[in-house]
Amino acid sequence: MPPIRHPAPDNPRVQRTRARILATARELLAGAGPAGLTYSRLAERAGVTRQTLYRHWPARSGLLVDLILEGPEVGYPEPGADPRAVATAWLVSLRAGLEDPAARAAVLAVTAEADHDPDCARALEGIAADRLAALNDLLAPSGCRLTADDYMLLTGPLLARLFFERADVTSGFLDAVVSQWLCHYDHCGQSGSDGGGPGGP
Repeated sequence: MPPIRHPAPDNPRVQRTRARILATARELLAGAGPAGLTYSRLAERAGVTRQTLYRHWPARSGLLVDLILEGPEVGYPEPGADPRAVATAWLVSLRAGLEDPAARAAVLAVTAEADHDPDCARALEGIAADRLAALNDLLAPSGCRLTADDYMLLTGPLLARLFFERADVTSGFLDAVVSQWLCHYDHCGQSGSDGGGPGGP
């Protein structure tokens, strides 16, 4: 079998093909769940070959990660000097993204397979690192830099409410989460490796 050549990301035709595949994958996930998202079915529905799929995503976990990170357009938060405002906007954006059935299914699929699939385990680590870095970029004007634990303290309650309680995430709930999260820094007096809290360095 010849080696797989990865497609050039800057090629417009490649970008269109990739976008079409992701859109089809979202439809399959939303309609049939993770079990229905096979490369054979996806290739047939998207009008591409399986080799094309493997060129873009050598492992299925990579496809699931892109479905998570490149979900529906829900509005991305702006950087800001007010940690409360940035954290709240982040949670609102996260809530909106996970209201998409395909994104939810992709998250559950990667998580469920991580215990026995090293690719999925690495994918979860990559998602967490990507989201932490993105939020730290938004919080940079505030002088705040979060650790992985800080990030989970912020987002964990939302994920638990969605995936375990299967309950609505209201604005009041998000306000309470952010307030409790900020209180954590008041008690600890520090956050991140540099000792700076959400209020400043």
